[in-house]
Amino acid sequence: MIYLPIAEMPVNVLLILLVSGGVGFVSGLVGVGGGFIVTPSLIILGVPAPVAVATGLSQVAATSFSGIMTQTRRRSVDWRMGMLLSIGGMIGISLGVWLFQRLLGLGQLDLVISLLYLVLLAGVGWLMLAESYAVMRGRTHRGVSILRRPARTIAHRLPFRMLFPRSGLYISVIPPLTLGLAIGALAAIMGVGGGFILIPAMIYLLRMPTNVVVGTSLFQTLIVTSLLIIVQAKATTTIDLVLASLLMLGGVVGAQFGARLGARLKGEQIRALLGVILILASMKFLADVVALPQETYVLGDGW
Repeated sequence: MIYLPIAEMPVNVLLILLVSGGVGFVSGLVGVGGGFIVTPSLIILGVPAPVAVATGLSQVAATSFSGIMTQTRRRSVDWRMGMLLSIGGMIGISLGVWLFQRLLGLGQLDLVISLLYLVLLAGVGWLMLAESYAVMRGRTHRGVSILRRPARTIAHRLPFRMLFPRSGLYISVIPPLTLGLAIGALAAIMGVGGGFILIPAMIYLLRMPTNVVVGTSLFQTLIVTSLLIIVQAKATTTIDLVLASLLMLGGVVGAQFGARLGARLKGEQIRALLGVILILASMKFLADVVALPQETYVLGDGW
């Protein structure tokens, strides 16, 4: 057992390492930061929601850094696209931190976080699972139609186009900047890297190849979460350094194993796996939203 000074509670070190290692494995496997798993996991373990959201970002940053080292060796990162997404994310961070502080002051942060997770995880997970199933079924049975996505999207029609050689794209910079802004705001409020939204958006909206999407997502997640950790530490003082150290240690190790396994899977298999994980996670939040609270009224000092 070890005492967390900011969360003001003791925790089992081995349990925290197992949770962070599992999250790191998922991060390296499918290219997400893992915040949508580690944040609710910490809350389940009894860590106050504001501390779980802010501190969970440290684990997301660590697993992203570990995963991107492997992706870089494979040349699976579109650095130009990643920088564009990160610029939008930096703008979104300022908006997200302001909303985080407002919701914390109003006492509605826990409810808003649960509802956001429920809607986003369930929606994105179902879309990815349905598309992957259609592709895999179409490859094994003749005559079965494959879910087709348009070759050109709004990103190809808007002005201010830029060439992205690594992804083989010539698209407008407006959708990537807007997407990055939204991810930055969600990262601040929900304590996530945003990969579970960013990856489908890059595949279906920007039309990026799947083999480049994972590494690019990890790069954007690393930049945004690293900056957000600094901003959160200064603005809300809810980052527990002891807990963050344990999360980073387990996450870095787990991400290496996940990245090795991910290299052996096909693109549609990775998307299907991510879809299943998202749907399972959304069920937990649905149960939390509809369940009756143990205490009707709770008196506290901030959380």
